[in-house]
Amino acid sequence: MKLSFITALLLCLNCFAQNNTDTSLYMKSDKITYLTDIGSETGDLYKTIGHHGPAIENEWMALRIYFSDKVAIDVYSKAKPGLELRKANWYPTAEQQKEGWGADYYKVASTVGLGGVKLWDGEKVVPLNPVTNRLARVGKTDTTSWMEMISKGVPYKGKKVDILVRVTVFSGKREAQVEAVSLSGEKVQFVTGVNYFKDFETKKGTNYIAVWGKHPEDVAAEIVPIGAAIIYNPKDYVKNTDDGTQYLLISKPTKSLQTKIISSSAREEELNTLDKLEAYIK
Repeated sequence: MKLSFITALLLCLNCFAQNNTDTSLYMKSDKITYLTDIGSETGDLYKTIGHHGPAIENEWMALRIYFSDKVAIDVYSKAKPGLELRKANWYPTAEQQKEGWGADYYKVASTVGLGGVKLWDGEKVVPLNPVTNRLARVGKTDTTSWMEMISKGVPYKGKKVDILVRVTVFSGKREAQVEAVSLSGEKVQFVTGVNYFKDFETKKGTNYIAVWGKHPEDVAAEIVPIGAAIIYNPKDYVKNTDDGTQYLLISKPTKSLQTKIISSSAREEELNTLDKLEAYIK
């Protein structure tokens, strides 16, 4: 049976409108029931939540925010485009990885990870901790998935501030968006950036920092070179610094800040070298 032109067009439009993003938030003890939000007065549910915090994904990568004093952003790298998070739960088996699944090649350690957010008090980095409460939420729109972490009552310059970190992935778009907001209305100096390890390659432009290399990860079946980059507006920042483990960007006093982050893997077909990643960013 032949389809009418209108029917074929509608099917085609529906295909293009498919939302190739997803969210994941669940208790480690229950992988069946997915949540939309969870909170803790201690600010630490790292061992209680599956994959240690809320997570989202698009076709090329998954991202999570650690539900702990880190509030860092971590990356799950993919070898081929597709949604894997709810099947792999961030940690696919060695057999699955050999069959083409992605893996957790990225190691955050004590850094901001990729685009994570902390504060700057004029002299040093201030973590979003301790808190009076920490809340994680996830959600979807027709074309995006998002996660956010709200850290309430963070001590900062003699006051307490409430800080929101929100990460959004877009269907059909490699870059994710990171937003930091001072919910209490106080202007603060945010700190963000990207971490790196020994023997990493680095490319810098007026509005981006890109790194490439092997993370000393120990949960993946193999060690694979991966790339990570942060794209930013240089007018938003007063200082760039390098502490030997991460390139940090220190913002002007502001109520909100926005950056873009992107990651790729040597296992994928598209952006599998630093040069290709940089060319894409440019």
